[in-house]
Amino acid sequence: MKTAIIIGGGLGGLFTGAILSKEGYGVTVLEKNATAGGGLQTFRRFGMDFDTGMHVIGGMQPGGNIRRICEYLGIASKIRIRDVDDDCTDELFFSDDSTTYRIAKGKDGFVNSLAEVFPDSREELQDYVEAIFNIADSIDLFNLRPTHSALNLLPDGSLVAADAFIARYVSNPRLRSVLAYMNPLYGGEGGRTPAFTHAIISSLYIRGASRFVGGSSQMTGLLTDVITGHGGQVITGSAVAGIDVDNRMVTKVTTASGMEYTADYYISDIHPCTLLGLIHGKAFTHAYRARLESIPNSYSAFSLYIKMKPGTFPYINHSIYITRNYADIWQFGNASKPWPLGLLMMTPPVADQGPWSEKVLITVPMLFDKVSRWADTTTGHRGADYARWKEERAAEVLAMVEKRFPGFTANIDKMNTSSPLTIRDYYGSKEGGISGYSKDCNNIMLSNIQVATKVRNLLLTGQNINLHGFCGVPLTAVMTSEALLGQNYVINKINETCDAR
Repeated sequence: MKTAIIIGGGLGGLFTGAILSKEGYGVTVLEKNATAGGGLQTFRRFGMDFDTGMHVIGGMQPGGNIRRICEYLGIASKIRIRDVDDDCTDELFFSDDSTTYRIAKGKDGFVNSLAEVFPDSREELQDYVEAIFNIADSIDLFNLRPTHSALNLLPDGSLVAADAFIARYVSNPRLRSVLAYMNPLYGGEGGRTPAFTHAIISSLYIRGASRFVGGSSQMTGLLTDVITGHGGQVITGSAVAGIDVDNRMVTKVTTASGMEYTADYYISDIHPCTLLGLIHGKAFTHAYRARLESIPNSYSAFSLYIKMKPGTFPYINHSIYITRNYADIWQFGNASKPWPLGLLMMTPPVADQGPWSEKVLITVPMLFDKVSRWADTTTGHRGADYARWKEERAAEVLAMVEKRFPGFTANIDKMNTSSPLTIRDYYGSKEGGISGYSKDCNNIMLSNIQVATKVRNLLLTGQNINLHGFCGVPLTAVMTSEALLGQNYVINKINETCDAR
C-alpha cells in the first residue's frame, strides 16, 4: 500500500485525503488545531454553534460538480443542506440610493429579475450571462470532464479584468456595479481580478446556492469518516514543525510534540509561504521561494456572530449583500477607501427551521493592515485596545445593517466578533486572506501554482492552488490526487459513479 501524509486538515487536505483513501492509499492527516476542517470548522458560543466560514455553497445542486464528487465519495446523501429560494437567491441593497435588488435562480431568472429594473438592458444581460457561462463551460476541471491537454484554453476575453469584462457587455454604469455584487466571495478587485474568476463564481451561484443545516462541520465529519473508514487517520492537535528534505525528496515530518511521520508522498494543505518556513534541507530554488513570497494575498474579513432575541428577526432564506455605494463596488481591497464598504449577511438554517432566525452571520471584507499593529500577538492576549477596536468596528457594521433593517441592533441578544488575525491564526492563512492568493489578470502566471513541486514526493493542495472556496478547493483536490493516481483517473471514477445512479 502506498502511503501519504497530508499536512493540514482543512477542506483541501480532507478532500484530498478522502479521495486517496478511497483509492487505496494509507492516509494520515496532521492538523494543528484541536478540530479539523479549516473554513469548515464551527465553534460554540452563547449555547449555539456558529460556522467560521463556508456560509454559502455552490455546486451542490443535482448534477453540480461538488455534489458529483460527494456522490463518488459516498457522502452526498448524508449532507444536510437547504437550497436558497428560487425566486430570490441573493438580495442586494445599495445604501446610496436605498435600492434593493432581488436576484432569481437560473439564467432566465437572473436576466428577468434585473431586466425588471433595467428594461433597456435585457439584451445586454442575456449576452453577458451567455458569456460568463461560455467561460465556465469551457473549463474541463470545473465541469469534471476528462482532458488530454495540460492547457485549458479559455475563451477570448476571459483574461481581462472582470470589471472591464462586464463593461464589454453592459453599458449602464449602475447595472455594471450590480453585476459585480458577488466579488467579495472571491476577493475581487477592480483592474486586477481576471474575468474567468468572476465567471466561474457567478455561473456557479446563478445555477443555485445552498446552505448547511446545523453547521458546516458535518462535512468535516463525513470526510474524516471516509478517511478512517478506509484505514486512514486524522490526527488533530498535531502541528507540523519541520519537514526534512534530502536530494529533493521529503524523508520525514516532525510535529511540535516531537512525533515523526514518514510516507511515500507528502501533501501540503497549508499556505505555501508557511510551508517554506518548515522545510529543512535543499528543496526549492531562490526564485521559486521569492515568487511564492511575492504573490499578493486576497483581502481578509471582519465577522460578527450574533445570537438574536427569540422571535425578533425573520429567517431569510437567501443571502443579503449590503453595499455603501455603486462607485466603490470593486474597491474592497483599496486601503484609501472608508470602511466598511459592504458586507454579506446571512441567517443560517437550523434543523426544523421556523419563521424566526436564531442567529445571524455578517462578514465584512477587511484588509490585514487594519490589524497589523497587533500582528505579533496571539489569540486571547491581544489587549484592551484590540477589544475596544473590535467593539468600534462592530458598531460601524451594525450602523450599515440598520440602513437595510431598521431596529436590527435592538434585537441582538449577544454578539461575538473576529478579525483578520483570527482567520490568520486559525486557518493558517497568510494575512488572513479569505480567498487564497490574489489572482491578477496583469500577471496571470504569478499566482498559477502547480500541484506538483520540484520536491519529487511533495505535492500541494488547498485554496492557494488553482481555485479557492467550497467549489474550487475540492476541484484542486481532484488535481492533486490525479498527480498520484494518473490524469483523468479520479474524474473518470466520478463520472462512472454518477452515470451508474
